[in-house]
Amino acid sequence: MSTPQPRPSVAAMPAYVAGKPPVERPGLVTYKLSSNENPYPPLDGVVEVAAEAAGRVNRYPDAGNTELYEALATSYKVPAEELALSTGAVALIFQLVSAYCGPEDEVVFAWRSFEAYPIAVLAAGATAVKVPVTGDGHHDLDAMAAAITQRTKVVFVCTPNNPTGTSVTQAELDAFLAKVPEHVLVVVDEAYAEFVRMDDAVDGIATYRARTNVVVLRTFSKAYGLAGFRVG
Repeated sequence: MSTPQPRPSVAAMPAYVAGKPPVERPGLVTYKLSSNENPYPPLDGVVEVAAEAAGRVNRYPDAGNTELYEALATSYKVPAEELALSTGAVALIFQLVSAYCGPEDEVVFAWRSFEAYPIAVLAAGATAVKVPVTGDGHHDLDAMAAAITQRTKVVFVCTPNNPTGTSVTQAELDAFLAKVPEHVLVVVDEAYAEFVRMDDAVDGIATYRARTNVVVLRTFSKAYGLAGFRVG
């Protein structure tokens, strides 16, 4: 059993550092690559729907996002009641950690990985257990499994990993999950899933269906180019 460490003060919480805005250059269109902003314009259908919706801004929206939940449930063939929408995947990260963790609990994740993980852990009063990535930027899943203790409540697996760009295979993830106690929640962060071009890529939805302790995060912001929309 690991020895409890002194909890850091929330006052010492680092600020989330967003990517720097692009420098405007005359005659050129600039993009926010520091946030992996999609350089392509929104799809025509998205613009049409947004324009139509602008004509109804005098009406309150459906606070339950009923149509979107139903569409996602149909598309991914999952129960709508097992879906959760938020203002960006980062909001779900904070909500998950806050729901599952408190003082004396631990959250394991690779480092470096998504910058919001340690901030969310500190906000919940829990302890971040950062497991260094390998020399080529991959998750060290064996070391992450070894870092799990009786205090561990949540583990994050970011694939493809932000910012190193490396991906975990399905075989690697399955082998890792076999070592994780069932009471530990494993969050498979697939914000960049649509960009994977590799054999045996992780299928987050299939993994979630096969295991009761797996949650999958997806986003409209990256591949779908909807970073300016917040639907939760």
